[in-house]
Amino acid sequence: MKLNLNALKDVAAWETAGFKLPKFDLEKVTANTKANPNWIHFGAGNIFRALTANAQQNILNEGKSDKGIIVAEGFDYEIIEKMYRPHDNLTALVTLKANGSIEKTVIASIVESLVVDAENEENWNRLKDIFINPSLQMASFTITEKGYSLKDAKGEYLSAVAEDFKKGPQAPVSYIGKLSSLVYERYIHGKQPLALVSMDNCSHNGTRLHEAVKAFAETWEEKGLVNEGFTAYINDPKCIAFPWSMIDKITPRPDPSVKEMLKKDGFEDVEDVITSKNTYVAPFVNAEEPEYLIIEDLFPNDRPNLQEGGIIFTDRETVDKVEKMKVCTCLNPLHTALAVYGCLLGYTLISEEMKDNELKRLVEKIGYVEGLPVVVNPGIIEPKKFIDEVLQVRIPNPFMPDTPQRIATDTSQKLGIRFGETIKAYMQREDLDVTDLKLIPLVLAGWCRYLMGMDDNGNKMELSPDPLLEEITPYVASITLGDKGPFHEALKPILSNSAIFGVNLYEAGLGEVVEKYFEELVASKGAVRETLKKYVY
Repeated sequence: MKLNLNALKDVAAWETAGFKLPKFDLEKVTANTKANPNWIHFGAGNIFRALTANAQQNILNEGKSDKGIIVAEGFDYEIIEKMYRPHDNLTALVTLKANGSIEKTVIASIVESLVVDAENEENWNRLKDIFINPSLQMASFTITEKGYSLKDAKGEYLSAVAEDFKKGPQAPVSYIGKLSSLVYERYIHGKQPLALVSMDNCSHNGTRLHEAVKAFAETWEEKGLVNEGFTAYINDPKCIAFPWSMIDKITPRPDPSVKEMLKKDGFEDVEDVITSKNTYVAPFVNAEEPEYLIIEDLFPNDRPNLQEGGIIFTDRETVDKVEKMKVCTCLNPLHTALAVYGCLLGYTLISEEMKDNELKRLVEKIGYVEGLPVVVNPGIIEPKKFIDEVLQVRIPNPFMPDTPQRIATDTSQKLGIRFGETIKAYMQREDLDVTDLKLIPLVLAGWCRYLMGMDDNGNKMELSPDPLLEEITPYVASITLGDKGPFHEALKPILSNSAIFGVNLYEAGLGEVVEKYFEELVASKGAVRETLKKYVY
């Protein structure tokens, strides 16, 4: 079985192999969508295919919509050229369930794929046509957090952005410049309303997108490169809205074991492609079953009926509460704790760590005992049930090929949100005492121990990429296993850095606690394991 529209005609072969097929008239849906599109999505990656495209397929299958999605890729054109178009925009979704079962679905809700390239005249003109169509209700985005950045690490505008600022909207080269140019087309062709919906996994994502687009609008208008009033159009939520959202679904790189399983079922198109921009993409997506997409209900031109596919629409305050629940307490901190100690103890799969009694206890107590008391219940998701699912279903799923080494990437950029917010909440609450926190400081001490680049057996350990490694690893570079404390002078520059932890840990009353734990973690080979045993029970 090949993944293309012609091969799908052999329905019996696909169903015999256990695939769920689309139940709608694809030709009719494609024609409806191209004539009057209501949804275009930027970012052709795995989470889009596994979550949003699958949700729209379910809606189409139930006859509750007659339109699909147009996808546009503005960073890595090869995803479209080498994966989408050769397979007629189809995707095989393999859902890996925690009980060991799998579900295979052919996703056909994506009816058109385009590259966001102003030099590609055919695609660029088609994008303009889509954006000036009054039927368009939503442009959504999964372009990663970096996609919204206009400046480099030095605070200077990226060269492509600077070039677009000078030249205006005619032939943009930066991602947000191209988007702003398309929105400008909508402005000059009737000032139709539209929602620009970031679905990226970053805090207050809608505001970040708004700020980026506004920077282009203001600069172009100041220089007389666009018609007067474009900035006002961008800043009026009745014209252009920028809802917040929270997305949560793990979609790892194509896994070899999934590839082999598909081949045994007679599915031939299993080979992944690594593009010249180092994107891993395959005709199939492997993903966990749990998923959440919560979107602020701010749509000035109405919206697709995604609630029929399990997407939740609510107010901004609730979106914010859900995001903080996930990122600050109920998921991300637990992942980081497992990443740090998993690396130190030699694990290469997150799921295997949940079979380790000490690590399992560590994350259970961080979630239920230390984190849960400061979670604000968002109402639409019950925090304890969310943690239950994370610890009992999601993280232990043996079919999810996620590694502590991947999750340990950029840890210095995550600690302030994933643990600092809980620490600050304890400091602010009169009914809580920050010094009652025992295991969150143990994770922070574990991270300092991790920075030594040496596992619990004393073997050299490669550190995951992190922008601060060069700055902070020298502080612990001279410490070796068996050294006796105190390590105050070595650790103070790290633990007092509020840019890392969100607070100065000494001022919070936890700096000395972290130092004490660190002393125990470096006492000898095997000290990491012994320290965990001492404190998690």
